[in-house]
Amino acid sequence: MPKAPTELADEVREQVKDKKSYLGVIDRLNKASVEKHWEAYADIPWDDPEFQVDKNDPRWVLPASDRLGETAWYQAQQPEVQAQIGLWRVATAMKIGLQFENLLKRGLLNYAYRLPNGRPEFRYVYHETTEECHHGMMFQEFVNRTKMPIRGMPRSLSFIAQAAPWIPLVSTEMFFVFVLGGEDPIDFVQRKHLKGGHIKHPLEETIMRIHIAEEARHISFARHYLRHRVPNMHPVRRRILGLATPIVLGVMARIMLSPPGPMVRHFNIPKDVVRQAYQSETARGEISDSVGKIRDLMAELGVISPVGKQLWKAFGIWDEPKKRRAVGTAKAA
Repeated sequence: MPKAPTELADEVREQVKDKKSYLGVIDRLNKASVEKHWEAYADIPWDDPEFQVDKNDPRWVLPASDRLGETAWYQAQQPEVQAQIGLWRVATAMKIGLQFENLLKRGLLNYAYRLPNGRPEFRYVYHETTEECHHGMMFQEFVNRTKMPIRGMPRSLSFIAQAAPWIPLVSTEMFFVFVLGGEDPIDFVQRKHLKGGHIKHPLEETIMRIHIAEEARHISFARHYLRHRVPNMHPVRRRILGLATPIVLGVMARIMLSPPGPMVRHFNIPKDVVRQAYQSETARGEISDSVGKIRDLMAELGVISPVGKQLWKAFGIWDEPKKRRAVGTAKAA
């Protein structure tokens, strides 16, 4: 079973100070993708009896530390219902994850399509796309084995999201903010659950560890790409990026972390229980914390203006950045 990195992108720790170090980062990520990668149907023992998915398995029951799991309503349900709710939530997160990664892959390929010969990003983008294909297969296989009517994104949102793969044709920097907006919140929650010992089923744990290990590279590439490119953006484009970022993150973090509507309706979860679990100050704090590393990066890059700060606050995802460093004006490729 793969070991999850304890910190974001353990493979790459150096900062991008110039073009040479930026290229060094890509080289390291390329090598890591060759040396450490997993295949959905080769590295997961789907037929192992311990890996079978039973919707009434008590290992799916939400822990008391979970926002919904700690409510009196949830604790009053029959053990089988508690297990089914827990499994539904896990499966929905995977379905939304594979839908997001579908958009991401198409966007990455649109980005790679226009890269000139010799650009090192081309190889890494194809490594990442390959890894995301395996993530999508293992997520969908898990969903299929639950035999639950899991839908993922709401249809209206899914329709709007079809514009995402075309973002790289307008702004590659905005596209990689979108990438972080989808990957960082899930990475935050998955690491938190693993660290807290909340994952009991070996299939979920295996999938999660594979996902965390490879997403660390994907997140690292997006962050280093932004560090390399944003300092050299035209001032107007930088301001637009600074204003658009909290809107993208505010929407995406809620998509990733909010309760799935079909689950609420299927199990007749009362509205006051949903409000108690997902609209509390603790829940809002988790959403804000889930984008904390992106917020720190945007502050580091100097793109959070006074108006932009108000947008971060309006979407409930503002906190004082932990680090503010001057970023060198390394010449973009």
